[in-house]
Amino acid sequence: MAEVSGEIGPGSIFRILTLSCPFTLDILHHVLSTRKNRCVRSDVCIVILLITMVLGLLGNIGLICIITRRREKVNVTSIFICNLSFSDILVCVFCLPFTVIYTIMDHWVFGSLLCRLVPFIQCVSVTVSVLSLVFIALERHQLIINPSGWKPSIPQANMAVVLIWILACFTSTPFLAFQLLTTEPYTNVVLPHSYHTLLSYHWPSQQHRLAYTTWLLLFQYCGPLLLVLLCYVRVFVRLRQRKEMLNRARTPESQRITHSRRINIMLVALITAFALCWLPLTIFNVLSDWNQEALPICHHNLLFSLCHLLAMSSTCINPIIYGFLNSNFRQEVREVLMHCCCRPLEEECEQFPMSIVHMEVSRTSVPLNCSNNSL
Repeated sequence: MAEVSGEIGPGSIFRILTLSCPFTLDILHHVLSTRKNRCVRSDVCIVILLITMVLGLLGNIGLICIITRRREKVNVTSIFICNLSFSDILVCVFCLPFTVIYTIMDHWVFGSLLCRLVPFIQCVSVTVSVLSLVFIALERHQLIINPSGWKPSIPQANMAVVLIWILACFTSTPFLAFQLLTTEPYTNVVLPHSYHTLLSYHWPSQQHRLAYTTWLLLFQYCGPLLLVLLCYVRVFVRLRQRKEMLNRARTPESQRITHSRRINIMLVALITAFALCWLPLTIFNVLSDWNQEALPICHHNLLFSLCHLLAMSSTCINPIIYGFLNSNFRQEVREVLMHCCCRPLEEECEQFPMSIVHMEVSRTSVPLNCSNNSL
C-alpha cells in the first residue's frame, strides 16, 4: 500500500489516497496521457482561486475594519464574526496561494517545514470558523430563549475566542506529526521530475488514519452543524411564539423581535453558506477514505478541484452575506466610502480660513461643499 499526496477532512489542500500499486500506476498513466487537458483545467482553477483569494482578503479585512471602527458598538456577536473573518483571512493567505503554486508546479516546492505547517494552519482556520459559528448560535440562543438570564460579556467572548484557537490547534496537531515530504511512492517508476516530490501522511496504521478523519468529520462538520441547527430552530420557535402573543402589534417590543429575527436570518445564512460550501468536499473525503473505488479514476482530480474550489469560495461569501443582510454594515460602508471620497476635497477646503462650525461638520464624515462652507 502506498500513500499519495492528499487531504484529510476539510482542513487542508491535499487528499490522502491509500492505493494498491496497480491502481497507482493506472492513475499515473491517466495523468500523463491527459496532461494537456489537465493543464487547461489547472488554468481555470488558478484563475478562480486567485479571484477568490483577492475577494476573500478584501472582503474580510474590510469587514473587520468596519466592525472595529465603532468600538462602542462592538458586541459579543461581532467579536465572533471578526474571529470568523480572521480565520477566512488565514485560508486566503495560507491555503489559496499554496494551492495555486502547487497547481502550477505539479510538485511541492516549499520544503519540509511548510509541508507540515500549511495543512496545520488550514485545518486550524477551518476549525476556528466552524467553532465561531457554534458560539454565535449559542450566544443567540441564550439571548432569545432566556433573555433575563446570564448574558455573555465582551471579556468572556474574548476568552471564548482564545479557547476556540486552543481547541483548533489541538485538533490539528496530527498534521504536524504525520505529514512528510517524500518520493517513496514512485521510487521505481520513471516519471518527469515534477512528479517526484510528493506530500504523504505516514500514520501508525490504517485504523489511526480512519479514526482521525472520522473525528474531523464529526468535530468539524456534522456535530457543529447539528448543534447550530438545534439552537436556531429553538430560537425561531420562541420568536414566533412571542410575535403571536403580541398579536402583531406595532409596539417597541414587536419591533425589537423583528430586528432580532433579521439578525438571526443573517446568522443562519452564514452557517448555511458554510455547510453548503463544505458539503461536497466532505462527501469526497468520506468516499476517498472509506470507499475509494466509489470515485471514478479518470475524473478524480476534476472532482476534487471542483469540491475544493467550492469550499474555498466560503471565504468570500461571508462578507457578502453580512453586507447584504445587515443594514448597519451597509451604512458603515457608505460612510467609509464618503469619507474616502471627500478627503481630497476637505484638504483643498482647509487651505482657506474655516469657521468653527465648518470644523465641527468636517468631523462627521458628511460630504462637504467648498462653496457652501467658506463663510
